[in-house]
Amino acid sequence: MSTEQILHALSQQIEALAHEIEPVGHVSAQQARFDVTLFATKGTRLRDYLAEVRVNLGQLHQVVAEKRQAQVAFIAERLISQITALQRELATQALRKTHQTPERKSHDNYTRLAETQQFERRLIAMIEDRESTLGQLATFSDQQRVQKELAALEGRLMRCRQALAKIERQIERQEKGF
Repeated sequence: MSTEQILHALSQQIEALAHEIEPVGHVSAQQARFDVTLFATKGTRLRDYLAEVRVNLGQLHQVVAEKRQAQVAFIAERLISQITALQRELATQALRKTHQTPERKSHDNYTRLAETQQFERRLIAMIEDRESTLGQLATFSDQQRVQKELAALEGRLMRCRQALAKIERQIERQEKGF
């Protein structure tokens, strides 16, 4: 195979890779996807890494034209490693999504637990406030109104505590691996 044929094959492989990356290329990861020795890119999206691959292909074309053999070998090797890494990353996207879901779900359960506990504290404070107000009211109609409010708040507190117990059970099952 001639050098031009190899460069053309590399270009086609990169374009095929670009086509595969297109649907998920905009999605950011929480941290860099690859080692800094493989990619200089600081971004976390696949299309950022693809852009670096394209730049390296351009550099490869340039050093081939200038007949700098040592640099041709280095850039070609790096380019092949980058393409392989991107292909592996694409192949594991579905697997990563299934592994990320439980973590998010776990985080969601803990968030829901904290929010519900905060809601419970506010309800308890409201009940205590209404109870202290109840003793100070002079008219019977005002006392009845506050008692109805108290009954409603106590019902909400009961449902809140049921929700807390349910969330705690979900977290416990999750931590046990069920």
